[in-house]
Amino acid sequence: MIKIRLALNGAKKKPFYNIIVTDKRNPRNGRFIEKIGFLNSITKNKKKNIKINMERLKYWKKTGAKLSKRLEHSMKKINNK
Repeated sequence: MIKIRLALNGAKKKPFYNIIVTDKRNPRNGRFIEKIGFLNSITKNKKKNIKINMERLKYWKKTGAKLSKRLEHSMKKINNK
């Protein structure tokens, strides 16, 4: 099963996440199929900085990929603003 989820990058207490498409059996920071964006939850102005290639997101969702719960929650928060 294909999942769209966050892969942790960054340093201690400064998380930075890549939004990746991967098989759900792969480890969090392991091998992935495609990187489709990023999420920076810690910025100077206290806003979440998120960038996603929406065309690729729609493509992967059409092929049956599922969003992780945390990514789904972040997307809903951003869409409500």
